[in-house]
Amino acid sequence: MGRALKIYEKQLYKIWKEQNFPKHLSVMSGDDVEVLDIGIENIDTSGPDFKNARIRIGNLTYVGDIEIDTDYRNWKAHGHNIDNKYNKVVLHASLFNQFNQPYVYTKDGRKVPTLCLSNFINNEIRSSMVQDLKQNVSKADNHKLRCNSSNGEIDNHLKEKFVSQLGIERFKKKSKRIYDRLKELKFLKEMKIHEPVISYELTPEFEKRKFTQEDFKDREIWEQLFYELIFEALGYSKNKSIMQKLAQSANIGVIKMLGHDDETRERIESLLFNIAGLAPDTNNLPNKEISDYALILKSHWDIISRIYDGEIYDETKWHFFKLRPQNFPTIRIAGGTKILLDIIFNDLIGKLIKKFTEIRNLTVLINSVRSLFVLRSDGFWQKHYVFNKPAGNDIKYFVGASRADEIVINVVLPYLLVYFDIFNNEQMSKKVIKIYSIYQQRSDNKIVREVGESLGLSRHIKRTIYSQGLIELFRSYCSQNKCLECEIGKIVFN
Repeated sequence: MGRALKIYEKQLYKIWKEQNFPKHLSVMSGDDVEVLDIGIENIDTSGPDFKNARIRIGNLTYVGDIEIDTDYRNWKAHGHNIDNKYNKVVLHASLFNQFNQPYVYTKDGRKVPTLCLSNFINNEIRSSMVQDLKQNVSKADNHKLRCNSSNGEIDNHLKEKFVSQLGIERFKKKSKRIYDRLKELKFLKEMKIHEPVISYELTPEFEKRKFTQEDFKDREIWEQLFYELIFEALGYSKNKSIMQKLAQSANIGVIKMLGHDDETRERIESLLFNIAGLAPDTNNLPNKEISDYALILKSHWDIISRIYDGEIYDETKWHFFKLRPQNFPTIRIAGGTKILLDIIFNDLIGKLIKKFTEIRNLTVLINSVRSLFVLRSDGFWQKHYVFNKPAGNDIKYFVGASRADEIVINVVLPYLLVYFDIFNNEQMSKKVIKIYSIYQQRSDNKIVREVGESLGLSRHIKRTIYSQGLIELFRSYCSQNKCLECEIGKIVFN
């Protein structure tokens, strides 16, 4: 629950205690309500807001607890419906009840009448509170856990152990996804299917097939796989899908057709930007908006387009809105091109394998691998975020240290685990897992910060295994309402 909303709940507690309502109370089902005893305010951090109240609803008198929320939906959002501590609630009061819901339900299945306070608060007070809440609701925390106020009593070692286990689970899920894509690439190459121009369905034979080590001795499918994963990672959440499609359209086979000489990078950039639909139309732009770089790309594309017969994407497929210029797809494609050159012509994958095999000191290994993906900007893109407008300041990096961390965590480590597993190098597989478990990353995100704070694990959020575990916890349990399947939730709500 957001801090702003918590403040207004305190105001609602005051209103409840004063009972200074301008008209007679009634619940959403229509029955009249008479408050015989408001109860005792619960100063504990968990459980209903008022204990041992006496309420007459219709013709029946109830003795029990009162829960007060800013919104009717908070009953489920905060997990009261699966929490034993709320089984004695006899009235649920909320400021908002948008859909006029008459009841909430306790964990034991009992129906509890609900009261919408905004119907009974003085107009001036109501207008003020509603306006303030509307202004603050967008600032509320979205990733607080339902057990936020109740998990503090659980031993931190148990929480740390569970979150780290989830971190390993998340890592293995990524590795499985990579392995599945590797098998798919092998199958597509055998069937001579070119993505993503031709849609296809994997045949039953593919599903039944048992892949062996021999199937994966084709260097090119490993290069294509790594290329796709790198581009997907460079796309962030908004552009990762279209970046992956770009890597599939301008695949390794197409790239190698461009040759290898002093102009290879320009040809690859021309290929990528034109397939992406981001290259400027130099025939229809005023001269002041056309750079020498754009003309070079066009001259290469005039030749490349004669041999390329695949997909061409529209500029509208790309997201620029609400992205920092550093994260614009133009910058990411330029940076991706440098990594692609290293994959194809400088044996980047071989270098990674060699580092993991030869460097024993894990801290030195981590720094050495990370450095491969920190890319300084150069050329045209050192001074531009887009084609037709110079940047206000020089761009220092295509890929900075934080993004390099994410590439190592989300691409390099699970990719190498798949590689070492396939080729039966158990020692190196264990080394990959060990590095993942000790890796300290520079960045975090809102989910990690807020879930970590909710669990009292904020000090661990820079350690990758915990950071990934917190994301897995939120996405696979908290946001799916699977509190009773979570090792922490099982204790809190039982």
